[in-house]
Amino acid sequence: MPQIRPITDLRNTTEISEICHAKKEPLFITKNGYGDLVVMSIEAYEELIESNKLDRAISEAEEEYARTGELLDAREALTSLRRKHFG
Repeated sequence: MPQIRPITDLRNTTEISEICHAKKEPLFITKNGYGDLVVMSIEAYEELIESNKLDRAISEAEEEYARTGELLDAREALTSLRRKHFG
């Protein structure tokens, strides 16, 4: 369940930091009863960014397949990449 805290709780930075690191998920900050900010640990942010990159790569591959209908043999593709990048 997401953690939701009022903006006044940001005064206690140690507690906010501990919550973010313990839960490993975003902490939602409200201002006047409405959502205003999201705070998270660097680790959670980096995981989110990596997940987003992977999701985009998969979407691009699906779009390319939808356009071309072409599939590559995995062994051939990996062999080609090894030759290209590792000599």
